[in-house]
Amino acid sequence: MIVVSLPVADRRIAHAFYRDALGLEAIGAPASDGVPEPLQFALADGVRLMLIPTGGFGWVIGDRDVAPPEQCECLLSRSVGDDAEVHAVIDKALGAGAEPVTAPGRQPWGYAGAFADPDGHVWMVTAEPLGE
Repeated sequence: MIVVSLPVADRRIAHAFYRDALGLEAIGAPASDGVPEPLQFALADGVRLMLIPTGGFGWVIGDRDVAPPEQCECLLSRSVGDDAEVHAVIDKALGAGAEPVTAPGRQPWGYAGAFADPDGHVWMVTAEPLGE
């Protein structure tokens, strides 16, 4: 199992964003706040995304600082079928509270655009196959 973990400021906002903007369903029974604990989404067989409150994330990383929202240490990517779907995914994310990073358009590696989720994590949406 591979688990990508990201710090989040507010579990409810993060849960709603990933559900509404990316269509992901959380795994597990809801905790007292109505959001599963731990907050995880199955991305593929053996791959999960876990969203951890910033304080809890700090317990894991020890004396390192959690990067503030305006800093990017990791780029998450999502592949979609075509250029129109790149626009659709980014528009849906922006409608759910994401911030635009790069407008969808032709890049050297293919057609792509990017947005930042409510906690500043950058997602690139790319049309597959790359370069066509």
